[in-house]
Amino acid sequence: MSLNSTPASERVHIGFFGKTNSGKSSLVNAVANQQVSLVSDISGTTTDPVKKAMEILPLGACMLIDTAGLDDNTELGKMRMQRTNALLETVDIAVIAVDCNIGITQTENELIDIFKKNSLPYIIAYTKSDLCEKPQKALAENELFTSAKTLAGIEELKEKLAQIGAADVPNTHIIADDLSCKDIVVLVTPIDESAPKGRLILPQQQTIRDILDANAIVVVTKETELSATLDALKNPPRLVITDSQAFGIVSKIVPQDIPLTSFSILMARYKGFLGASLEGIKALDDLQGGETILISEGCTHHRQCGDIGTVKIPAAIRKKTGKDFVFEFSSGQSFPDDLSKYALVVHCGGCMLKNREVLRRMRKAISQNVPFTNYGVLLNHALSACAHNAIRTIVD
Repeated sequence: MSLNSTPASERVHIGFFGKTNSGKSSLVNAVANQQVSLVSDISGTTTDPVKKAMEILPLGACMLIDTAGLDDNTELGKMRMQRTNALLETVDIAVIAVDCNIGITQTENELIDIFKKNSLPYIIAYTKSDLCEKPQKALAENELFTSAKTLAGIEELKEKLAQIGAADVPNTHIIADDLSCKDIVVLVTPIDESAPKGRLILPQQQTIRDILDANAIVVVTKETELSATLDALKNPPRLVITDSQAFGIVSKIVPQDIPLTSFSILMARYKGFLGASLEGIKALDDLQGGETILISEGCTHHRQCGDIGTVKIPAAIRKKTGKDFVFEFSSGQSFPDDLSKYALVVHCGGCMLKNREVLRRMRKAISQNVPFTNYGVLLNHALSACAHNAIRTIVD
């Protein structure tokens, strides 16, 4: 996968924060070595967060995010700050731009407290060092002086970002860590009205690459050709991975001694919330009917007539329980802060979201005593009893 095609969810997100006219946007431009953000002496020039995908060696693919000034107290500024605050919970590394002639104020200290609360690694970059009138103090390990004009400290900032990124971003796999060289993995990818034209969806693409990285063998087929595919193999596959909505069909075809799971379940494992999903699904059988269930997707797309989130998940829940419920839906970056009205949250695999964002949603639900589960786990539970043991095998 090239750096240009690396999805945003797989990039290290670096947020730049600071007060208006702190030199924050100039700092972003210096790091990117190009004009990413508009720079002006007029306060509030940066409005909505500005994002730039790029590479920082040796960190690799990343996303630079320039945010609105922290001290804009106008009504429009408050709206901008809501978007900036939302980013605080999704970035992997934060950079605080501080004018070296002003120093750290209560505004920056409040921001640092938020970073510490969220265990978010951060760097304090004192900007405009070429204009600094105050004596430059001794710096802590996560502090440095920079100048967007002379580029002083910019390479040092990149090095610090790379060091933090290498230490803080886990080297995880979708499934490669559970495979051996030359293992055969069969992927079942239904092509129906909801499938994108001419391409595979992102979790399928990522899973194929991960299997190849393990030097294993990947075989891709549709559910209608699955029986013929298994018969054509000289040896049984190590694993079968299916699209969640085909669990009912696929589980009847795959022998029970062959592990079976789904792309959505593997993405939940990859993102770190599979354990919570397995625990959360237990609540489904205890619901009385009439409760409200939230179904949430991390991406936004044109919904087809057989959409998995708005059509197939509700249908599977009704069929499994024999009861009816009120269903509400969220997508993209939209996710309610108050979840108290919901009896269950059913989330997608989160392939388009950063791990930090998916885990934030999970923790938010659990902290409000709302069970949290996953598309794949729910469909496995609703459509295929025999596949559940296979999920446990992979997790363990």
